[in-house]
Amino acid sequence: MIYKFRVILDAEEDVFRDIAIEEKDSLEDLHNAIVNAFGFDGLEMAAFYTCDDKWNQDEEIPLFDTGDNPGEGLTMGDYLLSSMFDDENTKMIYVYDFLNMWTFFVELAAVEERETGVNYPDLLFSHGIMPASAPDKEFEAEKGDFDSEFEDDYDEDDLDMFEGDDSFEDYGFEENWN
Repeated sequence: MIYKFRVILDAEEDVFRDIAIEEKDSLEDLHNAIVNAFGFDGLEMAAFYTCDDKWNQDEEIPLFDTGDNPGEGLTMGDYLLSSMFDDENTKMIYVYDFLNMWTFFVELAAVEERETGVNYPDLLFSHGIMPASAPDKEFEAEKGDFDSEFEDDYDEDDLDMFEGDDSFEDYGFEENWN
């Protein structure tokens, strides 16, 4: 079977690509198809994220094993598309280049029979021009998520951490050492 995905850039402008790929291919194969469809060089880190129907991000599936113990973490290459997508699980989030945060919504649009004479993955349709840089993201925490945790832990004296501290004299540093 062939999975047909619509991959949409998270931006105000409509920029998306429709990609057909075999169900036996892995998430890494889909990653490579997305990289090629959007014109990236493929040299940056990337990850897929499972999500719910409202695109709320859940489990990360990285391109490379980033765990503390090499070989223990699963990567994109370990997940077949057929094990990740079905009638009820049709969405994932894809992030390319963690410094720039190119973020895409990946949605399974159709499952069809393989067409003879077509090489997969196949770019079916391309709409919109990629911007020169990744769209800005606004990251918001729930109100109060972080405020109360550190609220009582500091006062104005904490901002002057070296004031009245003679501990640097032990190392031969003077106030105006240069």
